Amino acid sequence: MSVDGDGAEAETEDAGWEVDPDDEQGIAVLAALGRQLKAWREEAGMRAADFGVAVGYGEDLVRKVESGKRIPRPEYLDRADEALGAGGKIAAMKADTEQVRYPKQVRDLAKLESRAVEMHTYSNHNIHGLLQTPEYTRALFKTWRPVYTPDETERMLAGRMGRQSIFERSPAPTLSFVQEAVTLRRPIGGTMVLRRQLERLLEVAQLPNVELQVMPTEVEEHAGMAGRIQVLKFQDGSAVGRSDGAFYGRPVSDPKQLRILELRYGIIRAQALTPRDSLAFIKELLGET
Repeated sequence: MSVDGDGAEAETEDAGWEVDPDDEQGIAVLAALGRQLKAWREEAGMRAADFGVAVGYGEDLVRKVESGKRIPRPEYLDRADEALGAGGKIAAMKADTEQVRYPKQVRDLAKLESRAVEMHTYSNHNIHGLLQTPEYTRALFKTWRPVYTPDETERMLAGRMGRQSIFERSPAPTLSFVQEAVTLRRPIGGTMVLRRQLERLLEVAQLPNVELQVMPTEVEEHAGMAGRIQVLKFQDGSAVGRSDGAFYGRPVSDPKQLRILELRYGIIRAQALTPRDSLAFIKELLGET
């Protein structure tokens, strides 16, 4: 951890994430966390400035965290626990911040994905978020406008990577991905980032619960021209789906509307390369990259 002439300010920028003012759940969790941290500090008889020195962060950050205006990083809580002699009680609060550090829309999506027993997704502009490497994701975010701040980029990146725990679930959900071939050729982030991304696709495709298919650019009839499709199915028989080109792009759960999305996705899968041929296609691209 480096400290220069503006050391305190630099630490403040690196030590946490801004709070989304529209995230009511996150605000409530952080307010409670901040009150507890302040109580521990005052019980130890430490001023905010002295506590900041002890944990290696500026007084401004300490006050923002204690007032619930900034989300502390896990290492902040670890250092606070040690400085205040809390015996692991403050470090245990990391579980409270683990979820709220992600933007609300990411948490909502992750919650649905964590319940899904089946997921079917077609992606046409970039590689699906669950399949992305951190380097690809970071480079992709840099292309978005308006430009994300470094703080926003880190929160979104952490949220996207956190969602990939779906591959570690047991029992494993059935996952089907169809990717447009062009998304595998576009060198987002440069050649080396693309190579690692293609290698990641090959790794994921080896999982027994994953089917990855590629939609060739040359196909004349394509049921996915209306845009992305995603359908999530749950243990109780319910489902939710969304498509850019159907129902105004809004999530739907009505069986009649879901049947339309499933029909389109089924045709897309039939038009795409088989999983075996898709793997061969990706390996060939990797060799050319």
